[in-house]
Amino acid sequence: MKLMLHSWPRQASAGQRYADPVAAKKKKVVLSDPRAIRAIAHPARQRIIDELYNGRVLTATECAELAGLTPSATSYHLRALERWGIVERADTSADGRERPWRASATSLEVSSQPGVAGRLASQAMVRTAVDRLIEQFTAMPASDPWDELSMLRRSRLWLTKDEAEQLNKELNALLDRHRRGRSATNHPAGTREVSTLFAAVALGKPPEDN
Repeated sequence: MKLMLHSWPRQASAGQRYADPVAAKKKKVVLSDPRAIRAIAHPARQRIIDELYNGRVLTATECAELAGLTPSATSYHLRALERWGIVERADTSADGRERPWRASATSLEVSSQPGVAGRLASQAMVRTAVDRLIEQFTAMPASDPWDELSMLRRSRLWLTKDEAEQLNKELNALLDRHRRGRSATNHPAGTREVSTLFAAVALGKPPEDN
């Protein structure tokens, strides 16, 4: 199972609260160790990762407000993520405030190896992502003019392995095109954050070779 959890463009933002011109040196963090995958399966850590990998630079106190935890509990989670190279300390703020955190790369990918532990951790993250999307659906008021743009589509496709790989490539290319170098701290006026979740799961048994 491969999960592309986040991807955002490495780009400086004039409106960013903390100056950090050398943010996210690495292009991608790939997690395959079941222990690392379990480390990010926690819902609060998922929420923190969502924000930091969307280009934000936040203190532990700010992350705590997003995750609904105390700053001390959030600091524990951030240090756990730091141990696996998922997040890192940003430059100290100029006015001496609490030192902020940032994503350690521009994208985060989970590639679980065969085995029960890795698969269970990956499945836990899928459930967390689906639950978060349901929360976002519920939170949007019916009077919101963007509500009519919210959608869910299920399909069953009969594809060869090559065709399934091509589908993944086309979906990723489409998302990259619409991302257009934008992030939480760098986007034009009139834009709004749109949460997306795409999944492709092979059903049934693998075909027998002829």
